[in-house]
Amino acid sequence: MPASIDWERTMELEVTTTELEMLSPGEFRPKTLDRDDVLVKKVAIPTPVINHFFFVNVGRPWKWYSRLKWTFADWTALVQKETTSTWIGYIKESPFGYIELDQQGDSVEIAFFGLLPQFIGMGLGGFLLSEAIRLAWELKPKRVWVHTCTLDHKYALNNYLARGLSICSRKTVKERVPDDEDSIWSTPEFYRSLTREYELLSSQVPDMPELKIED
Repeated sequence: MPASIDWERTMELEVTTTELEMLSPGEFRPKTLDRDDVLVKKVAIPTPVINHFFFVNVGRPWKWYSRLKWTFADWTALVQKETTSTWIGYIKESPFGYIELDQQGDSVEIAFFGLLPQFIGMGLGGFLLSEAIRLAWELKPKRVWVHTCTLDHKYALNNYLARGLSICSRKTVKERVPDDEDSIWSTPEFYRSLTREYELLSSQVPDMPELKIED
């Protein structure tokens, strides 16, 4: 995450970021669930508002701020990249979390993954991470990697290690993070650009012929 973005209201935090990797599918230790009402499905048609929704709502408790100033065009560019794939976890046919993979040459990054807040503590995190790793290896890379930091859930690092990922680097820096009262958390740039997008779409809808009602 960039440490130099200007926010209206900020706080400076010391953040340790840990990068982890897996170099062989044989290192993978998946977590399974003993229930048949949980599944993960790919977002087959790239949809910017889906990725925006999950980034904001999954990431808010952990201060994910790197994309808060993105516009609708930025999100569109992301999901339309051939290297980006998005997956949604469902429990009882309701979304509970998401996975965003980024294919980078002969490696795949688990760029973002996590649970919507109401589903934390139900044992779904280990399963969803396992699905992320499994899906990443299906892309035939030589390396699967992910990063986490001390702003994430307190058990996030343990979850990665338990699945077979190994620490390959660690760095501590001071980051300027939007404080809890900063309006950026509501992603105003996104909604302003989305409004313009919808206005443009509305202007392209042809007028419907007037209906004539016969007596």
